[in-house]
Amino acid sequence: MRLVVGLGNPGPEYEWTRHNVGFHAVDAVAKRGKTIFEASRKLEGWKGRSDFEFARVARPAAWLVKPLGYMNLSGDVVAPLVRHLALTPDRILVVYDDLDLPLGVKRLRPHGGPGTHNGMRSLVNRLAAEFPEQERGSFPRLRIGIGNAGTDAARHVLGRFTPKEQVEIEISVAEAADAILDWLETGDIDGTMTRFHSRWNQGA
Repeated sequence: MRLVVGLGNPGPEYEWTRHNVGFHAVDAVAKRGKTIFEASRKLEGWKGRSDFEFARVARPAAWLVKPLGYMNLSGDVVAPLVRHLALTPDRILVVYDDLDLPLGVKRLRPHGGPGTHNGMRSLVNRLAAEFPEQERGSFPRLRIGIGNAGTDAARHVLGRFTPKEQVEIEISVAEAADAILDWLETGDIDGTMTRFHSRWNQGA
């Protein structure tokens, strides 16, 4: 069993804003798995925070999670949930936007730091506290480029895509879902990186 976490902001006002591509990637995985997201209160035995939605995919066996609180508190939801599901950080894949990558560019990594992303910073810190025996930041992540912000990062990440960009980002989200499903099926992050980076870089 593995867990995929998509980062974003809840509410219709943030639909298809740049900061929400992580949400849309896990939505795409849920759609292919013919499952839907449910409220946290429906998670059996869960007594922790309620600000998330989850979906369970039967094949390949996986949990999908979307934290619904403040982005910089994402780790407060995810770390206890990982423990509740009897998982370890290496069985988590976090999908999120990256303003340091060009629009639509995707990068898989087996581990690393949080970069400039507040949600990832929260995840790295809280997972390190919850699992001190694990190396800090030792969980896979998939970054989806949303383009450089210029001088106003906050405005950029909460802005919507232009019609031309929307076409490109929807293709990238679909390709990200392909990679997520491959990792869920194989559990081999290095193999998934090799297969998909080669595919994504063709013609780059």
